[in-house]
Amino acid sequence: MALDEEQSSAAHEMHRAIDWLLNCTDLAGVDPGTLEALAAGALHFSLPAGHLLFEAGSDPDGVYLLASGRLGIKTPTRTGLIAEIEGGELVGEAGWLLGTPRSATVIALRDSELLLVPNAELDRIAARSTQFSLALARLCARRLRHSNAFGYKPKRAHIFAIVPNSIEVDAADFAARLVDELGKSGRTELVWDARATTHTSTWFNQIEQLNDYVVYVANWVASGWTRQCCRQADVILMAAPAQGRIDPWPAGIAEAAAARGARVELALLHVGKIQPGAAAPWLKSLAVTQHHHIAEPADYGRLARLLMRRGVGLVLSGGGARGFAHLGLIRALREAHVPLDFLGGASIGSIIAAGVAMGWSDTEMQQRYRRSFVDTNPVNDYTLPLLALTRGKKVSRLLEREYGDARIEDLRLPYFCVSANLTTGRLYEHRTGSVAHALRASVAIPGVMPPVFQEDGVLVDGAAINNLPVDVMQGHTPGFVIGCDVGADRTFGERRVNIFQVLMHAGMVNSTASERAQRELADVLLKPPLPNIDLLNWQAFDRAIQAGYDYARMALDELPAIPRLIAPALPAPRANLAALELERKIAASMAVR
Repeated sequence: MALDEEQSSAAHEMHRAIDWLLNCTDLAGVDPGTLEALAAGALHFSLPAGHLLFEAGSDPDGVYLLASGRLGIKTPTRTGLIAEIEGGELVGEAGWLLGTPRSATVIALRDSELLLVPNAELDRIAARSTQFSLALARLCARRLRHSNAFGYKPKRAHIFAIVPNSIEVDAADFAARLVDELGKSGRTELVWDARATTHTSTWFNQIEQLNDYVVYVANWVASGWTRQCCRQADVILMAAPAQGRIDPWPAGIAEAAAARGARVELALLHVGKIQPGAAAPWLKSLAVTQHHHIAEPADYGRLARLLMRRGVGLVLSGGGARGFAHLGLIRALREAHVPLDFLGGASIGSIIAAGVAMGWSDTEMQQRYRRSFVDTNPVNDYTLPLLALTRGKKVSRLLEREYGDARIEDLRLPYFCVSANLTTGRLYEHRTGSVAHALRASVAIPGVMPPVFQEDGVLVDGAAINNLPVDVMQGHTPGFVIGCDVGADRTFGERRVNIFQVLMHAGMVNSTASERAQRELADVLLKPPLPNIDLLNWQAFDRAIQAGYDYARMALDELPAIPRLIAPALPAPRANLAALELERKIAASMAVR
């Protein structure tokens, strides 16, 4: 390179560094001369996503300015991230100010560009500029106050990477449909290899800054582009044909995601309808935080909402016969076009929620539950009370009749139910396995029905520990959580009570202490009034449904914040999709030649 070219390049780098420092809000008030001195002594470098900037316990080497990208902060005492650093922010100031080892680990969440101002330069500039020293001291104090006052909340996911498992996956069509759905909530950009491989991290950062959502389409083989996509994403979405061969995924994806806190999820693409048993072998092939079944157009909308953390999770409590009010609530939510994207429950709530996750209509649910609870008493197979007053076999038969061989991981909608593990004394979450078996554990009221024995422990009614598992739903971060509490009144409605009523009430006492906390965790809590409907009053079926429906209709009128399915706010980026389709046709024609 000629001398004049070297000088021109150095001048260009100097101007970029000065611009980054001028745009740094953490240095607001520092005079331009000091910022020029900082730029002159700074070192410019790139850091790929997933790589460490520095580790807790290491000696401080200076203060960093993040020019573009994103960084995550971890501490040795807590799991996961505690904070994030955005472009234009400083990091590492505390180590220099205090002269102590780093207290946290900082990792790149995106491909990032940074400036490092070494300790010697910082000492020299601080000696002549009190503005600079005060700016860093104030920054350190602000961060300390913020960490003490507020817990870290992960930012809404807005960068997604689609990684097809094989050539069998029509990644272009899948990406196009997903982008259409994301485009209903904000500006969305689609990026694929032919368009982006020649660009730098600055270009990727600009794409992310200009859009609400970005979807990267990776290759189905391990490649530089696939690794690039996965480095950029908040969520890595592995797409696979449900009935396809279980081929290994490109190596290193899950490990890279775990290192920087990205989610890895699975989308199983079905032809026509969900194939029973399809999910289990795929879930064994890769550790994922969530999986989604894609069998019809509406599934893309739910997938987009859950990826964006704008889905609706519905949690239904236990409450015996009072739980039929959940059926009225669900009918009202459906009529109001509230999407039900994730279901969960305890005891009778787990049974009703499973019906929604199965894809049953309001009419089908009422017919099935009337047949199982009203036309026959599910808890009258009495026995010598060695373990319980009933054998529990009648309930098992009824559950097996209604749910058959269905498995939780194959349900149309994401679903969980909870039981209480007497062996560990903790709540047990059912996310895989037989639906009927999980429900039998979730409704095993201590003393009324025998517990369920399995390798993980002895399981009884989930209401014994947590009758409204909103915290479990929040752990899956669907976005907006509705809780419906139909738990028993704290006093008996009748003067004369029997042993069944005593045991059912007693089985819910332990969850009373956590009830308030669960209510506060819900974005909306619905509690329909159910006067004179006892836990065992199965004949109140129609009355409970109507009470739940009437209450929910009224509540929905007063709660406009509950998400509804609405028309697209913005047009989908058709030009981008057309470009991708053109790319596919060109690639296909070249392959034929």
